[in-house]
Amino acid sequence: MKLSFRPYTLQLKNPFGLAHGTRNTTAIVLTQLEHKGIIGYGEASLPPYHGETQESVIAFLSNLKLEQFETPHEIEKILSHVDKTQQGNNAAKASIDIALHDLVGKILRKACYELFGIKTAEKKQSSYTIAIDELSTLPKKIKEAKDFKILKIKLGTKEDEKIVHIVKNECNKPLYADANQGWNDKSMALEMLYMLKENGFEVVEQPMPVNCLDDDMMWLKEKSPLPLLADESVKRFGDLEKSAEFFHGINIKLMKSTGMAEAYKMIVRARELKMKIMLGCMTETSCAILAASHLASIADYVDLDGPFLISNNPFRNPELIDGYIITPEKPGIGLEL
Repeated sequence: MKLSFRPYTLQLKNPFGLAHGTRNTTAIVLTQLEHKGIIGYGEASLPPYHGETQESVIAFLSNLKLEQFETPHEIEKILSHVDKTQQGNNAAKASIDIALHDLVGKILRKACYELFGIKTAEKKQSSYTIAIDELSTLPKKIKEAKDFKILKIKLGTKEDEKIVHIVKNECNKPLYADANQGWNDKSMALEMLYMLKENGFEVVEQPMPVNCLDDDMMWLKEKSPLPLLADESVKRFGDLEKSAEFFHGINIKLMKSTGMAEAYKMIVRARELKMKIMLGCMTETSCAILAASHLASIADYVDLDGPFLISNNPFRNPELIDGYIITPEKPGIGLEL
């Protein structure tokens, strides 16, 4: 296999505000794995709060020795080698995982969901993220999301109640919330959860900081009127067991989990732990989003809006019908250049 890669910068259509900062761009690295003239495509998305950069991803990929593998079909061995090369670098590893599954799917002429034994790419409606911004911009952003039937509202600020009021005035769609660790007091967090419940929200991600007291998060889980999903608190498979004590579910993202293979294992284990599952994303191109879509049918909630938040997607946008992300019935991930 021949590995190649290049840096690229995604331009966001609107400022993307979270509880811990706002950005207008997202750095990524696009990868390719070639074997006998067939190319698999991958991607590493690098929001600054996860600590990886284009430089760190390029350094990691430059040190990989994939020539030792005679065939890409040794997926487990290849990914194990990649994982052991260096700790961390989850998004860099995900870029190899995605490209490898795309490549093998194309060689076998199978869609990637079939590689995981999933019988059908049952379509799921995706939410669309309304990021934190000036309150006056929210109506415009909500109108821009007209093709999506579910909205995910970023919270975690002093303006949360005003944000919710504006959203409820502008639409009557199902709503998810993501506090991005923005609520530091458990009693205040519980008040916010009841307010969201009263306003029709269905689920809330990461209400409190990763480093909050275990007792506080346990207390909040027991009293919460809404399901609480771990996001920043869970990256990889090894984080699952502890998270089950403090959350009702998890948000799995390929960039955190090192790719499709571990994301699938996390879904299986989360089901055994009776946890809810959201399949989420960073700001990503169609490459990573389509890869994730092959696992969407076995998730409870889907948040795969990445390509629709950017203005310079280098690939064709995923097909969106009535708010549903359509997984292509094509070999590999189904990416179109």
